[in-house]
Amino acid sequence: MAGDMNMRNFLVWAILLLLLLALFNMLQGPTREPAATEVNYSRFLDQVEAGQIRSVTIQGDVITGETANGAAFRTVVPGDASISEALRNSGVEITARPASDGNGGIWGLLLGWFPMLLLIAVWIFFMRQMQGGGRGAMGFGKSKAKLLTEKSGRVTFDDVAGIDEAKEELQEIVEFLKDPSKFQRLGGKIPKGALLIGPPGTGKTLTARAVAGEAGVPFFTISGSDFVEMFVGVGASRVRDMFEQAKKNAPCIIFIDEIDAVGRSRGAGLGGGNDEREQTLNQLLVEMDGFEANEGIILIAATNRPDVLDPALLRPGRFDRQVVVPNPDVTGREKILKVHMRNVPLAADVDPKVVARGTPGFSGADLANLVNEAALMAARRNKRVVSMADFEEAKDKVMMGPERRSMVMSEEEKRLTAYHEAGHAIVALNVPGSDPVHKATIIPRGRALGMVMQLPEGDKYSMSYKQMTSRLAVLMGGRVAEEIKFGEDNVTSGAAGDIKMATRLARAMVTQWGYSKDVGLVDYGNDQGEVFLGQQLVQSSSVSADTAARIEAEVKRLIQAGHEEAHRILTDKNDDWEAIAQGLLEYETLSGEEINNLIKGVKPVRDTYVPPKAGSDEPPAGAVPEVAEDDDEIGAPGGLSPKPGPA
Repeated sequence: MAGDMNMRNFLVWAILLLLLLALFNMLQGPTREPAATEVNYSRFLDQVEAGQIRSVTIQGDVITGETANGAAFRTVVPGDASISEALRNSGVEITARPASDGNGGIWGLLLGWFPMLLLIAVWIFFMRQMQGGGRGAMGFGKSKAKLLTEKSGRVTFDDVAGIDEAKEELQEIVEFLKDPSKFQRLGGKIPKGALLIGPPGTGKTLTARAVAGEAGVPFFTISGSDFVEMFVGVGASRVRDMFEQAKKNAPCIIFIDEIDAVGRSRGAGLGGGNDEREQTLNQLLVEMDGFEANEGIILIAATNRPDVLDPALLRPGRFDRQVVVPNPDVTGREKILKVHMRNVPLAADVDPKVVARGTPGFSGADLANLVNEAALMAARRNKRVVSMADFEEAKDKVMMGPERRSMVMSEEEKRLTAYHEAGHAIVALNVPGSDPVHKATIIPRGRALGMVMQLPEGDKYSMSYKQMTSRLAVLMGGRVAEEIKFGEDNVTSGAAGDIKMATRLARAMVTQWGYSKDVGLVDYGNDQGEVFLGQQLVQSSSVSADTAARIEAEVKRLIQAGHEEAHRILTDKNDDWEAIAQGLLEYETLSGEEINNLIKGVKPVRDTYVPPKAGSDEPPAGAVPEVAEDDDEIGAPGGLSPKPGPA
């Protein structure tokens, strides 16, 4: 279908190009020769005898030529055969051409009328295109919704895991389409719309495809951006055409992906709204719950920006159900991994539960990418099955970036990185409320020269004040380590990323979460993010200079307190810190268990780095991984990234 449309558009533009060329030729006209003077035959003979003729062209009974002074002339010969001899005797240059048979006139006529015929043909083509009820030339106003017919690769609810509540909500819609009388005899009405809300990668589109596979009814799919064009009124026309197609196939389902592209709040833009987009939204609202009912048509939409949608779109009667599709918990991650591992040959040591516990915060798309990366790593090593070691290495690559073992570091940089990361690790082991250290490495990954990764012991949805202050101390551990070991004059820019993350966390504690008695329980963070919140345009909050100064003072106080706590721990635990740093210099990468053993004086039993085995240092469960993020300065030691705080 797409190929036919492309060929059709190509032919249209080719015809238009030919038309323009023909019109250009018509305007230019043929190259005109000098006008010939008509002379009578007797005068022509006199000029020949007087030697006043330079050249002639004889074509049948007509002679055209040029006089000695360059004037063109034309005359008709009355069947005089002796004229050729007279011309030769006078030294005239003679050119003979055959007489015309009459066909040239017809072809000339056709060529002359060709531009007009082409213009008429193009006009007829446009008129036929415009006979579709005001849809616009070349189908601009036609709906781009595609009827999903998956004869192979059909997706069902068995292929969707980790979002049981969302599946239950949509399963009811499927049952309603299969057996409406089951609900109608109790007075129930079929829901008109379901809005899938969730972060990117959680499986909203996959869930909609599963609804199509389960329902067994026509399923139209379209993207929100397919409605909007540069021509005003096209989007509304496409909405009308889409619902016309749906009425012919009712009962059916229409799925609109990324509906926020067309469903943003009306009148919320700076300097006025977008007329074309707002007209499209108005038409969509009318079709969903307007004067004319559309029975048997269920609209399913997906978005990760519900805050910008128009309130009229979210009210009951339009999107009756708002189904949240969140990131999965540890149980959901295990189910998702099993789905993606179906077609992957696994080794006997692979345990999806262990992999799920080691991938906190991953979405469905992240888990699919993890399984794919593990399979690619096993294939590169010519393995026949994917082992747990491949999953462990793929997890580190996804969470921390690929290793850059080819990067050559000087001994001084390597030593500084080792003490920097050891500072993070030792502070993390000695502050209250901190998550266990999962791994520490000085092998460059991404843009960082080293990093320490922590994994929480359980799924977390908020952070306490003690955990936040401990987090600030951990973030300051690398900078304090450089100050103590190398002196303040030799401190590098390696803590730039740590300082940025600590500042964000401390500012959120003061301005959003009410952890400052001096500032109080006031939210000063509204102007930090979104420009639009629902229908209301949020203006930058007016903070007085005195309040801003107090906020900055509180942020500085919290960060300084973390710095002092890290300094105390590194001073008290200097021997443990030194042991971890020396272990990193020798082995480059240490697991959490190996770090604890080094503190006890037990060295790792290995010569080279081997990825940890399944379950060796995995925490019982996980929520959001704390991994080193890229530093602002390339070549600077890595730090630790903060976890998101409570909303």
